[in-house]
Order: sequence, then C-alpha cells, then structure tokens
Amino acid sequence: MNKTRRRLLIVTGAAIATIAARIHHAFAATRHVVTIDAFEFKPAELTARKDDVIEWRNADPVPHTATSRGAFDSGAIAPGKTWQFTASAKGQFDYVCSFHPTMKGTLIVS
Repeated sequence: MNKTRRRLLIVTGAAIATIAARIHHAFAATRHVVTIDAFEFKPAELTARKDDVIEWRNADPVPHTATSRGAFDSGAIAPGKTWQFTASAKGQFDYVCSFHPTMKGTLIVS
C-alpha cells in the first residue's frame, strides 16, 4: 500500500470516527433533574426525549412521591433522597405527590 493511500485511509477513518461521535452525542440520553422544594416540583413542567433519565430530588424535610397513574410511581422519596425514571414512552404524563395532591407536575416525552 502506498503512502498516499495509507494517509487517505487514516484521514477517512478519523473523519468517520468524528462523525460517529457527534451522532452518538446528539442522540445520547440526557439526565434531567426535578427538585422537590417548598412542596413544589421545580420545574413544574419538563420536556424530555424518549430514553432520557428524569431524577426527582427531595429537598423538603418530609417524604414525597412522583406518581403518574399507569406510567410511573416513585413510592416515598425520603428527605435528601432521589428517585429516577427512564422515559420509555412518548406522551404527556401529569403527576402528583400522592401524600400532598396539590403538588402537581407534567412530564412531556417527545
């Protein structure tokens, strides 16, 4: 194999690797955080993509839940603890804290 052909193969391989890395980054799952603070979900509405991970962090001094009927239920999230959910289906998911039903949030998965 001559030097020109070898250089061309190396450059082409490097270009393909760069493009693959960019594609992977564009489609990689993202982690989102919902903070539970002052008896509110912050943000109250979150948009994520399918396969993204959503983490609820309880910053309040009492337990809370993130409960969406038929979609997900965190169970009790103790003070200072977290719970995470991987969005596996597209749609709009309204959720509440089952202990404090005035606490409401919406997860939109596209």
